[in-house]
Amino acid sequence: MTTTHPTTDSNAGAWSVLLLAGVFEVGYALSVGGSAGFTVIGWSISAVVFFLLTLFSLSVALKRIDVGIGYAVWAGIGAVGAAALGPVFFDETLTLVRALWLAVIIGGVVWLKLADSPSIAAKRDDSTAPAPGDPERTSAWKGRARR
Repeated sequence: MTTTHPTTDSNAGAWSVLLLAGVFEVGYALSVGGSAGFTVIGWSISAVVFFLLTLFSLSVALKRIDVGIGYAVWAGIGAVGAAALGPVFFDETLTLVRALWLAVIIGGVVWLKLADSPSIAAKRDDSTAPAPGDPERTSAWKGRARR
């Protein structure tokens, strides 16, 4: 069973929380990397805190955003953020090829957000509206609109 959440301007808050959850995910990934298998206490505590923050924020965001889209965006933000900041905190390199593929992930995240925008949803709903005077499609349309 799938649940489709209404796409309105009120989703802006959910998207903001999802972005915050992504930032917490970056903190979690970097902290786990720095914890050296949870043997460095400072990084380990940081990892636990960021884990709880990202989990809570993600669950709040997914109240208004479809889980598949929300999870993909959250994971994309975490992956890109960890790959971009890994060289800042650790002895990692960010090559041109890696940067290119990170740009592809960023592009995908942006398009997923755009696909959830109210203007696109309105156009999608208008394109599936019944033709005027078509009683069969009109009754099916009314039944679908009540769900």
